Amino acid sequence: MEKIEFIKQFKNRTKKLSVDIILMYNTLKKTEATKVIGYQIIKSATSTAANYRASCISRSKKEFYSKISITVEEADETVFWLEILRDSELASRKIIDPLLKEAEEIVKVVSKARKNTSFD
Repeated sequence: MEKIEFIKQFKNRTKKLSVDIILMYNTLKKTEATKVIGYQIIKSATSTAANYRASCISRSKKEFYSKISITVEEADETVFWLEILRDSELASRKIIDPLLKEAEEIVKVVSKARKNTSFD
């Protein structure tokens, strides 16, 4: 797969995870806990997608590194909130596990992109 096609597909993947998390949240029983967690997870998931897109149009390697680092942090935070929803049993494993798997894969990809960024 060419780099341009990969970038396009990965933009769609991060956006899809954001949408899937929003839709998942809308199915949860609204309690104080789910409202707080929902706010946090929607912020982190959408920020993952937005910062990945921003990294794709960065003007320098340093700017790319900065944006992709934020993407890594936000993606990892998304994993954290999914784990909280699962471990607290506020959402079923059947709902959370596919989202968690995708979020973990996104963390791996963006972490590798950050690691492979050299300033030589």
